[in-house]
Amino acid sequence: MAHKESKSVIVAAGAVAAIGLTGLAACGGGAETADGAAATGGLAALPSALTGQRPEWKKCEGLPPEATQSRSEAPSGGPSEAGPTSPVFRCAKVRVPLDYAKPTGETIELAVIRTRATQPQRRIGSLLFNFGGPGGDGVRTLAQAAGDYASLGTRYDLVGFDPRGVGESDPVTCVDDKRMDQITAEDDSPDDPAEERAYAASELSYNQGCRARSGKLLPFVGTISAARDMDVIRTALGDARLHYFGISYGTWLGGSYAHQLPKNVDRAVFDGAVDTKISTADLGLQQAAAFQRALGSFGTACARLGPAACPLGRDSTQVVASIGRLLNGLDAAPLKTASGRTLTQSLGVTGVTAALYSEQAWPMLAQGVTEAVERQDGTTLLSLADLQLGRQEDGHYSNLIAANTAITCADTTDRYTVQDVRRLLPRFSNASPVFGPSMAWGLLQCTGWPVKGDDAAQNVSAPHAAPVVVVGNTGDPATPYAWAPALTKELGGAATLVTLRGQGHGAYDTGNACVRAAVDGYLLDGKVPANGTTCT
Repeated sequence: MAHKESKSVIVAAGAVAAIGLTGLAACGGGAETADGAAATGGLAALPSALTGQRPEWKKCEGLPPEATQSRSEAPSGGPSEAGPTSPVFRCAKVRVPLDYAKPTGETIELAVIRTRATQPQRRIGSLLFNFGGPGGDGVRTLAQAAGDYASLGTRYDLVGFDPRGVGESDPVTCVDDKRMDQITAEDDSPDDPAEERAYAASELSYNQGCRARSGKLLPFVGTISAARDMDVIRTALGDARLHYFGISYGTWLGGSYAHQLPKNVDRAVFDGAVDTKISTADLGLQQAAAFQRALGSFGTACARLGPAACPLGRDSTQVVASIGRLLNGLDAAPLKTASGRTLTQSLGVTGVTAALYSEQAWPMLAQGVTEAVERQDGTTLLSLADLQLGRQEDGHYSNLIAANTAITCADTTDRYTVQDVRRLLPRFSNASPVFGPSMAWGLLQCTGWPVKGDDAAQNVSAPHAAPVVVVGNTGDPATPYAWAPALTKELGGAATLVTLRGQGHGAYDTGNACVRAAVDGYLLDGKVPANGTTCT
Protein backbone atom coordinates (compact mmCIF):
# COMPACT_ATOMS: atom_id res chain seq x y z
CA MET A 1 0.00 0.00 0.00
CA ALA A 2 1.49 3.24 -1.04
CA HIS A 3 0.03 6.41 0.23
CA LYS A 4 -0.47 10.00 -0.64
CA GLU A 5 -0.65 11.77 2.66
CA SER A 6 -3.20 9.58 4.40
CA LYS A 7 -4.55 8.05 1.25
CA SER A 8 -3.83 4.35 0.95
CA VAL A 9 -3.73 3.26 -2.65
CA ILE A 10 -3.30 -0.03 -4.43
CA VAL A 11 -2.18 -1.01 -7.90
CA ALA A 12 -4.36 -3.76 -9.32
CA ALA A 13 -4.48 -5.34 -12.77
CA GLY A 14 -1.76 -3.06 -14.06
CA ALA A 15 -3.62 0.14 -13.23
CA VAL A 16 -3.82 2.41 -10.24
CA ALA A 17 -6.52 1.46 -7.79
CA ALA A 18 -7.19 2.13 -4.12
CA ILE A 19 -8.47 0.62 -0.98
CA GLY A 20 -9.40 2.89 1.87
CA LEU A 21 -7.85 1.54 5.02
CA THR A 22 -7.74 4.87 6.69
CA GLY A 23 -10.44 6.96 8.24
CA LEU A 24 -10.67 9.05 11.28
CA ALA A 25 -10.91 11.98 13.65
CA ALA A 26 -14.02 13.75 14.77
CA CYS A 27 -16.37 15.01 12.06
CA GLY A 28 -17.78 18.50 12.24
CA GLY A 29 -21.37 19.25 13.09
CA GLY A 30 -24.20 19.06 10.61
CA ALA A 31 -22.84 15.96 8.92
CA GLU A 32 -25.08 14.17 6.45
CA THR A 33 -25.76 10.44 6.42
CA ALA A 34 -23.89 8.51 3.75
CA ASP A 35 -25.62 6.33 1.21
CA GLY A 36 -29.33 6.83 0.85
CA ALA A 37 -29.72 3.15 -0.07
CA ALA A 38 -28.65 2.14 3.42
CA ALA A 39 -30.67 4.86 5.13
CA THR A 40 -33.98 3.51 3.82
CA GLY A 41 -33.51 0.18 5.57
CA GLY A 42 -34.58 -1.54 2.35
CA LEU A 43 -34.20 -1.52 -1.42
CA ALA A 44 -36.79 0.55 -3.24
CA ALA A 45 -38.00 -0.75 -6.59
CA LEU A 46 -36.51 1.04 -9.57
CA PRO A 47 -38.56 2.50 -12.42
CA SER A 48 -38.62 0.71 -15.76
CA ALA A 49 -36.89 3.70 -17.33
CA LEU A 50 -33.77 2.51 -15.49
CA THR A 51 -34.23 -1.25 -15.39
CA GLY A 52 -35.29 -1.33 -19.05
CA GLN A 53 -32.61 0.92 -20.50
CA ARG A 54 -30.36 -0.35 -23.27
CA PRO A 55 -26.98 1.38 -23.61
CA GLU A 56 -26.04 3.09 -26.85
CA TRP A 57 -22.63 1.60 -27.59
CA LYS A 58 -20.24 3.94 -29.36
CA LYS A 59 -16.58 4.10 -30.26
CA CYS A 60 -14.61 4.88 -27.11
CA GLU A 61 -12.93 8.24 -26.75
CA GLY A 62 -9.55 8.84 -25.13
CA LEU A 63 -8.33 5.24 -25.24
CA PRO A 64 -5.28 3.88 -27.12
CA PRO A 65 -6.11 3.34 -30.83
CA GLU A 66 -5.54 -0.40 -30.62
CA ALA A 67 -8.31 -0.62 -28.02
CA THR A 68 -10.93 1.09 -30.19
CA GLN A 69 -10.50 -0.12 -33.76
CA SER A 70 -10.99 -3.39 -35.56
CA ARG A 71 -8.74 -4.62 -38.32
CA SER A 72 -10.95 -3.00 -40.94
CA GLU A 73 -10.69 0.34 -39.14
CA ALA A 74 -6.87 0.48 -39.26
CA PRO A 75 -5.70 3.92 -40.54
CA SER A 76 -3.77 2.43 -43.45
CA GLY A 77 -6.71 0.39 -44.63
CA GLY A 78 -4.72 -2.76 -43.93
CA PRO A 79 -4.49 -4.95 -40.84
CA SER A 80 -4.10 -3.13 -37.53
CA GLU A 81 -0.72 -3.40 -35.88
CA ALA A 82 -2.55 -4.74 -32.87
CA GLY A 83 -3.33 -7.91 -34.81
CA PRO A 84 -6.52 -9.81 -35.55
CA THR A 85 -7.07 -11.01 -31.98
CA SER A 86 -6.94 -7.57 -30.35
CA PRO A 87 -10.16 -6.72 -28.51
CA VAL A 88 -12.45 -4.06 -29.92
CA PHE A 89 -14.01 -1.87 -27.26
CA ARG A 90 -17.23 0.09 -27.27
CA CYS A 91 -18.32 2.53 -24.59
CA ALA A 92 -21.68 3.66 -23.25
CA LYS A 93 -23.41 5.39 -20.38
CA VAL A 94 -25.85 3.79 -17.95
CA ARG A 95 -28.16 5.93 -15.82
CA VAL A 96 -28.64 5.15 -12.12
CA PRO A 97 -30.37 6.99 -9.28
CA LEU A 98 -28.24 9.51 -7.42
CA ASP A 99 -30.09 8.45 -4.26
CA TYR A 100 -31.59 4.97 -4.14
CA ALA A 101 -33.99 6.20 -1.46
CA LYS A 102 -35.50 8.33 -4.24
CA PRO A 103 -35.46 5.95 -7.21
CA THR A 104 -37.54 8.22 -9.43
CA GLY A 105 -35.48 11.29 -8.60
CA GLU A 106 -32.25 12.71 -9.98
CA THR A 107 -29.98 10.35 -11.91
CA ILE A 108 -26.27 10.20 -12.66
CA GLU A 109 -24.45 8.46 -15.50
CA LEU A 110 -21.92 5.64 -15.19
CA ALA A 111 -19.24 5.12 -17.83
CA VAL A 112 -19.17 1.52 -19.11
CA ILE A 113 -16.85 -0.28 -21.55
CA ARG A 114 -17.35 -3.63 -23.26
CA THR A 115 -15.55 -6.02 -25.60
CA ARG A 116 -17.54 -8.88 -27.06
CA ALA A 117 -16.90 -12.59 -26.49
CA THR A 118 -14.54 -13.98 -29.11
CA GLN A 119 -16.55 -17.23 -29.37
CA PRO A 120 -20.09 -15.85 -29.59
CA GLN A 121 -21.58 -19.29 -30.29
CA ARG A 122 -20.40 -20.36 -26.79
CA ARG A 123 -21.16 -17.05 -25.05
CA ILE A 124 -22.29 -17.30 -21.42
CA GLY A 125 -23.09 -13.63 -20.86
CA SER A 126 -21.31 -10.55 -19.53
CA LEU A 127 -18.48 -10.65 -16.98
CA LEU A 128 -18.41 -7.42 -14.97
CA PHE A 129 -15.08 -6.36 -13.47
CA ASN A 130 -14.05 -4.11 -10.64
CA PHE A 131 -10.25 -3.90 -10.53
CA GLY A 132 -9.87 -2.26 -7.13
CA GLY A 133 -10.39 0.86 -5.18
CA PRO A 134 -12.25 2.58 -3.90
CA GLY A 135 -11.34 5.15 -6.52
CA GLY A 136 -9.92 2.97 -9.28
CA ASP A 137 -11.52 3.41 -12.68
CA GLY A 138 -12.69 0.42 -14.67
CA VAL A 139 -13.00 1.78 -18.20
CA ARG A 140 -9.36 2.57 -18.90
CA THR A 141 -8.20 -0.37 -16.80
CA LEU A 142 -10.14 -2.89 -18.83
CA ALA A 143 -8.87 -1.30 -22.05
CA GLN A 144 -5.31 -1.76 -20.78
CA ALA A 145 -5.69 -5.15 -19.12
CA ALA A 146 -8.22 -7.09 -21.22
CA GLY A 147 -5.45 -9.23 -22.67
CA ASP A 148 -4.82 -10.67 -19.21
CA TYR A 149 -8.35 -12.09 -19.28
CA ALA A 150 -8.35 -13.38 -22.88
CA SER A 151 -9.35 -16.90 -21.81
CA LEU A 152 -12.41 -15.53 -20.02
CA GLY A 153 -13.12 -13.31 -23.01
CA THR A 154 -13.74 -16.32 -25.19
CA ARG A 155 -17.15 -16.94 -23.62
CA TYR A 156 -17.92 -13.65 -21.89
CA ASP A 157 -18.36 -10.09 -23.00
CA LEU A 158 -15.77 -8.41 -20.75
CA VAL A 159 -17.28 -5.32 -19.13
CA GLY A 160 -15.71 -2.62 -16.99
CA PHE A 161 -17.21 0.48 -15.42
CA ASP A 162 -16.22 3.57 -13.50
CA PRO A 163 -18.10 3.39 -10.18
CA ARG A 164 -20.10 6.41 -9.10
CA GLY A 165 -17.80 9.28 -8.16
CA VAL A 166 -14.91 7.77 -10.14
CA GLY A 167 -13.32 8.56 -13.50
CA GLU A 168 -16.01 9.51 -16.01
CA SER A 169 -18.94 8.66 -13.71
CA ASP A 170 -19.77 12.02 -12.11
CA PRO A 171 -16.32 12.18 -10.51
CA VAL A 172 -15.63 13.58 -7.06
CA THR A 173 -13.09 16.41 -7.22
CA CYS A 174 -11.34 18.15 -4.35
CA VAL A 175 -8.32 20.27 -5.39
CA ASP A 176 -6.50 21.25 -8.57
CA ASP A 177 -3.38 19.60 -9.97
CA LYS A 178 -1.00 22.20 -8.56
CA ARG A 179 -2.34 21.63 -5.07
CA MET A 180 -2.15 17.86 -5.55
CA ASP A 181 1.55 18.16 -6.36
CA GLN A 182 2.03 20.01 -3.09
CA ILE A 183 -0.05 17.57 -1.05
CA THR A 184 1.56 14.41 -2.38
CA ALA A 185 5.02 15.80 -1.62
CA GLU A 186 4.21 16.96 1.93
CA ASP A 187 5.58 15.13 4.97
CA ASP A 188 3.08 12.40 5.86
CA SER A 189 5.02 11.06 8.86
CA PRO A 190 5.39 14.11 11.13
CA ASP A 191 8.20 14.10 13.67
CA ASP A 192 7.21 16.93 16.01
CA PRO A 193 4.12 18.89 17.12
CA ALA A 194 4.57 21.57 14.45
CA GLU A 195 4.69 18.97 11.69
CA GLU A 196 1.70 17.19 13.22
CA ARG A 197 -0.33 20.41 13.12
CA ALA A 198 0.70 21.05 9.53
CA TYR A 199 -0.27 17.56 8.49
CA ALA A 200 -3.66 17.69 10.20
CA ALA A 201 -4.35 21.13 8.71
CA SER A 202 -3.51 19.86 5.23
CA GLU A 203 -5.86 16.91 5.62
CA LEU A 204 -8.67 19.16 6.81
CA SER A 205 -8.08 21.63 3.99
CA TYR A 206 -8.21 18.82 1.42
CA ASN A 207 -11.48 17.52 2.82
CA GLN A 208 -12.97 21.01 2.83
CA GLY A 209 -12.04 21.22 -0.83
CA CYS A 210 -13.96 18.00 -1.47
CA ARG A 211 -17.01 19.48 0.19
CA ALA A 212 -16.76 22.75 -1.74
CA ARG A 213 -16.40 21.04 -5.12
CA SER A 214 -18.46 17.87 -4.71
CA GLY A 215 -20.60 18.28 -1.62
CA LYS A 216 -23.83 17.29 -3.36
CA LEU A 217 -22.38 13.96 -4.47
CA LEU A 218 -20.53 12.94 -1.30
CA PRO A 219 -23.47 11.36 0.60
CA PHE A 220 -24.17 9.00 -2.30
CA VAL A 221 -20.85 7.46 -3.34
CA GLY A 222 -20.69 4.61 -0.82
CA THR A 223 -20.26 0.93 -1.61
CA ILE A 224 -23.89 0.03 -0.95
CA SER A 225 -25.06 2.31 -3.75
CA ALA A 226 -22.20 1.25 -6.02
CA ALA A 227 -23.27 -2.38 -5.60
CA ARG A 228 -26.83 -1.45 -6.53
CA ASP A 229 -25.42 0.27 -9.60
CA MET A 230 -23.94 -3.04 -10.69
CA ASP A 231 -27.44 -4.52 -10.76
CA VAL A 232 -28.65 -1.71 -12.99
CA ILE A 233 -25.69 -2.40 -15.28
CA ARG A 234 -26.59 -6.10 -15.24
CA THR A 235 -30.14 -5.41 -16.42
CA ALA A 236 -28.91 -2.91 -19.01
CA LEU A 237 -26.62 -5.62 -20.41
CA GLY A 238 -29.55 -8.01 -20.60
CA ASP A 239 -28.14 -10.60 -18.19
CA ALA A 240 -30.51 -12.60 -15.99
CA ARG A 241 -27.92 -12.83 -13.21
CA LEU A 242 -24.54 -11.25 -12.48
CA HIS A 243 -21.21 -12.80 -13.44
CA TYR A 244 -18.50 -10.89 -11.61
CA PHE A 245 -14.74 -10.66 -11.12
CA GLY A 246 -13.71 -8.39 -8.26
CA ILE A 247 -10.12 -7.59 -7.29
CA SER A 248 -8.98 -5.96 -4.04
CA TYR A 249 -11.67 -3.43 -3.05
CA GLY A 250 -13.71 -5.12 -5.77
CA THR A 251 -14.12 -8.05 -3.36
CA TRP A 252 -15.79 -5.73 -0.86
CA LEU A 253 -18.01 -4.29 -3.58
CA GLY A 254 -18.92 -7.77 -4.78
CA GLY A 255 -19.62 -8.85 -1.22
CA SER A 256 -22.00 -5.95 -0.77
CA TYR A 257 -23.81 -6.95 -3.95
CA ALA A 258 -24.08 -10.57 -2.81
CA HIS A 259 -25.39 -9.44 0.58
CA GLN A 260 -28.05 -7.17 -0.87
CA LEU A 261 -29.05 -9.24 -3.90
CA PRO A 262 -27.98 -12.85 -3.24
CA LYS A 263 -30.42 -14.36 -5.72
CA ASN A 264 -28.96 -12.25 -8.52
CA VAL A 265 -25.45 -13.70 -8.16
CA ASP A 266 -24.32 -16.32 -10.66
CA ARG A 267 -20.58 -17.06 -10.91
CA ALA A 268 -18.35 -14.68 -8.95
CA VAL A 269 -14.64 -14.54 -8.14
CA PHE A 270 -13.15 -12.35 -5.39
CA ASP A 271 -9.35 -12.03 -5.77
CA GLY A 272 -7.25 -10.18 -3.16
CA ALA A 273 -9.91 -10.24 -0.48
CA VAL A 274 -10.69 -7.52 2.05
CA ASP A 275 -11.80 -8.33 5.60
CA THR A 276 -14.64 -5.85 6.04
CA LYS A 277 -15.27 -6.69 9.69
CA ILE A 278 -12.16 -5.44 11.48
CA SER A 279 -11.54 -1.85 12.54
CA THR A 280 -9.83 0.70 10.33
CA ALA A 281 -6.84 0.75 12.67
CA ASP A 282 -6.48 -3.04 12.61
CA LEU A 283 -6.78 -3.06 8.82
CA GLY A 284 -3.97 -0.55 8.63
CA LEU A 285 -1.79 -2.42 11.12
CA GLN A 286 -2.15 -5.69 9.26
CA GLN A 287 -1.45 -4.02 5.96
CA ALA A 288 1.65 -2.28 7.33
CA ALA A 289 3.02 -5.61 8.52
CA ALA A 290 2.27 -7.23 5.15
CA PHE A 291 4.12 -4.53 3.25
CA GLN A 292 7.10 -4.91 5.57
CA ARG A 293 7.11 -8.66 4.85
CA ALA A 294 6.90 -7.98 1.13
CA LEU A 295 9.85 -5.60 1.38
CA GLY A 296 11.78 -8.36 3.11
CA SER A 297 10.92 -10.77 0.28
CA PHE A 298 12.13 -8.22 -2.23
CA GLY A 299 15.32 -7.85 -0.20
CA THR A 300 15.96 -11.58 -0.36
CA ALA A 301 15.44 -11.68 -4.13
CA CYS A 302 17.56 -8.60 -4.68
CA ALA A 303 20.48 -9.84 -2.58
CA ARG A 304 20.54 -13.13 -4.50
CA LEU A 305 21.36 -11.20 -7.68
CA GLY A 306 24.72 -10.19 -6.23
CA PRO A 307 26.34 -6.79 -5.65
CA ALA A 308 26.58 -5.86 -9.33
CA ALA A 309 22.81 -6.00 -9.85
CA CYS A 310 21.81 -5.18 -6.27
CA PRO A 311 24.45 -3.08 -4.48
CA LEU A 312 22.18 -2.64 -1.46
CA GLY A 313 23.33 -5.47 0.77
CA ARG A 314 24.36 -9.11 1.02
CA ASP A 315 21.07 -10.30 2.50
CA SER A 316 17.48 -9.20 3.02
CA THR A 317 18.19 -7.46 6.29
CA GLN A 318 20.89 -5.30 4.73
CA VAL A 319 18.80 -4.46 1.66
CA VAL A 320 15.83 -3.43 3.78
CA ALA A 321 18.12 -1.36 6.02
CA SER A 322 19.56 0.41 2.96
CA ILE A 323 16.07 1.31 1.77
CA GLY A 324 15.11 2.50 5.24
CA ARG A 325 18.15 4.77 5.43
CA LEU A 326 17.39 6.17 2.00
CA LEU A 327 13.80 7.00 2.89
CA ASN A 328 14.71 8.47 6.26
CA GLY A 329 17.31 10.66 4.59
CA LEU A 330 14.74 12.08 2.19
CA ASP A 331 13.01 13.77 5.10
CA ALA A 332 15.80 16.33 5.37
CA ALA A 333 17.33 16.06 1.89
CA PRO A 334 14.91 15.32 -0.99
CA LEU A 335 16.48 14.16 -4.24
CA LYS A 336 16.43 15.83 -7.61
CA THR A 337 14.75 14.12 -10.57
CA ALA A 338 14.92 14.47 -14.35
CA SER A 339 11.56 16.26 -14.38
CA GLY A 340 12.79 19.05 -12.12
CA ARG A 341 10.50 17.91 -9.30
CA THR A 342 11.97 16.52 -6.08
CA LEU A 343 11.57 13.14 -4.46
CA THR A 344 10.46 13.82 -0.90
CA GLN A 345 10.19 11.24 1.85
CA SER A 346 6.46 10.72 1.34
CA LEU A 347 6.89 10.31 -2.42
CA GLY A 348 9.82 7.95 -1.84
CA VAL A 349 7.76 5.74 0.45
CA THR A 350 4.94 5.78 -2.09
CA GLY A 351 7.32 4.78 -4.89
CA VAL A 352 8.80 1.89 -2.91
CA THR A 353 5.36 0.70 -1.91
CA ALA A 354 4.04 0.87 -5.47
CA ALA A 355 6.67 -1.60 -6.67
CA LEU A 356 5.75 -4.18 -4.04
CA TYR A 357 2.40 -4.94 -5.66
CA SER A 358 3.96 -7.19 -8.27
CA GLU A 359 7.16 -9.18 -8.58
CA GLN A 360 7.35 -7.85 -12.13
CA ALA A 361 8.03 -4.40 -10.68
CA TRP A 362 10.86 -5.55 -8.38
CA PRO A 363 13.60 -4.90 -10.98
CA MET A 364 12.32 -1.35 -11.34
CA LEU A 365 12.41 -0.96 -7.56
CA ALA A 366 16.00 -2.21 -7.45
CA GLN A 367 16.90 0.23 -10.19
CA GLY A 368 15.16 3.13 -8.50
CA VAL A 369 16.69 2.55 -5.09
CA THR A 370 20.16 2.01 -6.57
CA GLU A 371 19.89 5.25 -8.57
CA ALA A 372 18.84 7.10 -5.43
CA VAL A 373 21.56 5.62 -3.22
CA GLU A 374 24.47 5.75 -5.64
CA ARG A 375 23.63 8.73 -7.86
CA GLN A 376 21.24 10.75 -5.72
CA ASP A 377 18.71 10.53 -8.54
CA GLY A 378 15.07 10.07 -7.56
CA THR A 379 13.64 9.84 -11.08
CA THR A 380 12.60 6.17 -11.11
CA LEU A 381 11.10 6.20 -7.62
CA LEU A 382 9.15 9.34 -8.48
CA SER A 383 7.78 7.65 -11.60
CA LEU A 384 6.57 4.76 -9.46
CA ALA A 385 4.96 7.16 -7.02
CA ASP A 386 3.21 9.03 -9.83
CA LEU A 387 1.74 5.79 -11.15
CA GLN A 388 0.44 4.96 -7.71
CA LEU A 389 -1.09 8.39 -7.22
CA GLY A 390 -2.77 8.68 -10.61
CA ARG A 391 -0.48 11.47 -11.85
CA GLN A 392 -0.08 11.55 -15.61
CA GLU A 393 2.98 12.72 -17.54
CA ASP A 394 1.36 16.07 -18.28
CA GLY A 395 0.92 16.72 -14.56
CA HIS A 396 -2.80 16.04 -14.49
CA TYR A 397 -4.11 13.76 -11.75
CA SER A 398 -6.96 11.32 -12.09
CA ASN A 399 -9.57 11.61 -9.36
CA LEU A 400 -8.24 8.45 -7.71
CA ILE A 401 -7.38 10.09 -4.40
CA ALA A 402 -10.53 12.19 -4.24
CA ALA A 403 -12.78 9.22 -4.93
CA ASN A 404 -10.80 7.05 -2.53
CA THR A 405 -11.37 9.53 0.25
CA ALA A 406 -15.06 10.05 -0.50
CA ILE A 407 -15.95 6.36 -0.71
CA THR A 408 -13.78 5.37 2.26
CA CYS A 409 -15.33 8.01 4.48
CA ALA A 410 -18.85 7.10 3.34
CA ASP A 411 -18.30 3.45 4.28
CA THR A 412 -17.16 3.82 7.88
CA THR A 413 -18.02 5.72 11.03
CA ASP A 414 -14.42 5.35 12.28
CA ARG A 415 -13.05 8.80 13.07
CA TYR A 416 -9.70 9.02 14.85
CA THR A 417 -8.07 12.06 16.43
CA VAL A 418 -4.46 13.19 16.50
CA GLN A 419 -4.32 11.79 20.03
CA ASP A 420 -5.52 8.43 18.75
CA VAL A 421 -2.74 8.40 16.15
CA ARG A 422 -0.11 9.23 18.74
CA ARG A 423 -1.36 6.35 20.88
CA LEU A 424 -1.32 3.90 17.96
CA LEU A 425 1.93 5.09 16.42
CA PRO A 426 4.23 2.70 18.35
CA ARG A 427 2.18 -0.29 17.19
CA PHE A 428 2.34 0.85 13.56
CA SER A 429 6.08 1.50 13.77
CA ASN A 430 6.60 -1.90 15.30
CA ALA A 431 4.55 -3.54 12.55
CA SER A 432 6.58 -1.73 9.89
CA PRO A 433 9.47 0.64 10.57
CA VAL A 434 9.39 1.66 6.89
CA PHE A 435 5.67 2.05 6.19
CA GLY A 436 4.06 2.15 9.64
CA PRO A 437 4.44 5.83 10.61
CA SER A 438 2.86 7.27 7.46
CA MET A 439 0.12 4.65 7.57
CA ALA A 440 -0.66 5.56 11.17
CA TRP A 441 -1.03 9.23 10.29
CA GLY A 442 -3.18 8.13 7.38
CA LEU A 443 -5.84 7.34 9.95
CA LEU A 444 -6.77 11.03 9.81
CA GLN A 445 -8.16 10.64 6.30
CA CYS A 446 -11.76 11.40 7.30
CA THR A 447 -11.05 14.18 9.78
CA GLY A 448 -13.71 16.84 9.32
CA TRP A 449 -15.40 14.92 6.52
CA PRO A 450 -18.85 16.41 5.75
CA VAL A 451 -20.57 13.00 5.53
CA LYS A 452 -21.05 11.08 8.76
CA GLY A 453 -20.39 7.63 7.30
CA ASP A 454 -22.29 4.37 7.63
CA ASP A 455 -20.97 1.00 8.79
CA ALA A 456 -23.71 -0.89 6.95
CA ALA A 457 -21.41 -1.34 3.96
CA GLN A 458 -19.26 -3.67 6.07
CA ASN A 459 -21.96 -6.34 6.04
CA VAL A 460 -21.17 -8.80 3.25
CA SER A 461 -22.70 -12.03 4.54
CA ALA A 462 -24.37 -13.89 1.70
CA PRO A 463 -25.17 -17.46 2.79
CA HIS A 464 -27.89 -17.85 0.15
CA ALA A 465 -25.85 -16.65 -2.83
CA ALA A 466 -24.39 -18.96 -5.47
CA PRO A 467 -20.83 -20.15 -4.77
CA VAL A 468 -18.29 -17.35 -4.59
CA VAL A 469 -14.65 -18.30 -5.20
CA VAL A 470 -12.34 -16.28 -2.93
CA VAL A 471 -8.66 -16.23 -3.89
CA GLY A 472 -5.84 -15.18 -1.53
CA ASN A 473 -2.09 -14.79 -2.05
CA THR A 474 0.11 -15.54 0.98
CA GLY A 475 2.60 -12.85 -0.07
CA ASP A 476 0.02 -10.17 -0.79
CA PRO A 477 1.14 -6.85 0.75
CA ALA A 478 -1.99 -4.82 0.08
CA THR A 479 -4.68 -7.30 1.08
CA PRO A 480 -2.94 -9.61 3.57
CA TYR A 481 -3.69 -13.28 3.13
CA ALA A 482 -5.58 -13.58 6.43
CA TRP A 483 -8.33 -11.48 4.93
CA ALA A 484 -9.14 -14.16 2.34
CA PRO A 485 -10.27 -16.90 4.78
CA ALA A 486 -11.97 -14.19 6.86
CA LEU A 487 -14.02 -13.01 3.88
CA THR A 488 -14.80 -16.60 2.86
CA LYS A 489 -16.18 -17.26 6.33
CA GLU A 490 -18.12 -14.00 6.39
CA LEU A 491 -19.74 -14.67 3.02
CA GLY A 492 -20.82 -18.08 4.30
CA GLY A 493 -22.93 -20.51 2.33
CA ALA A 494 -21.06 -22.12 -0.54
CA ALA A 495 -18.14 -19.66 -0.63
CA THR A 496 -14.85 -21.47 -1.24
CA LEU A 497 -11.19 -20.49 -0.74
CA VAL A 498 -8.29 -20.90 -3.17
CA THR A 499 -4.79 -20.07 -1.88
CA LEU A 500 -1.69 -19.09 -3.84
CA ARG A 501 1.65 -19.39 -2.09
CA GLY A 502 3.26 -16.54 -3.96
CA GLN A 503 4.15 -12.86 -4.02
CA GLY A 504 2.28 -9.76 -5.11
CA HIS A 505 -1.16 -8.26 -4.85
CA GLY A 506 -3.87 -10.63 -5.99
CA ALA A 507 -3.34 -14.05 -7.54
CA TYR A 508 -4.93 -14.39 -10.97
CA ASP A 509 -2.76 -11.68 -12.52
CA THR A 510 0.44 -13.39 -11.38
CA GLY A 511 -0.20 -15.82 -14.23
CA ASN A 512 0.01 -18.86 -11.93
CA ALA A 513 -1.33 -21.76 -13.98
CA CYS A 514 -2.98 -23.48 -11.01
CA VAL A 515 -4.90 -20.36 -9.96
CA ARG A 516 -5.94 -19.65 -13.54
CA ALA A 517 -7.18 -23.19 -13.98
CA ALA A 518 -9.28 -22.94 -10.81
CA VAL A 519 -10.75 -19.55 -11.69
CA ASP A 520 -11.29 -20.25 -15.39
CA GLY A 521 -12.74 -23.64 -14.60
CA TYR A 522 -15.38 -22.00 -12.45
CA LEU A 523 -16.20 -18.96 -14.57
CA LEU A 524 -16.13 -20.81 -17.88
CA ASP A 525 -17.41 -24.27 -16.95
CA GLY A 526 -19.08 -23.84 -13.57
CA LYS A 527 -16.64 -26.18 -11.80
CA VAL A 528 -16.37 -24.97 -8.20
CA PRO A 529 -12.83 -25.62 -6.91
CA ALA A 530 -12.52 -27.58 -3.71
CA ASN A 531 -12.44 -25.41 -0.63
CA GLY A 532 -8.83 -25.15 0.53
CA THR A 533 -7.31 -25.63 -2.92
CA THR A 534 -3.67 -24.50 -2.68
CA CYS A 535 -1.43 -23.44 -5.55
CA THR A 536 2.32 -22.84 -5.49
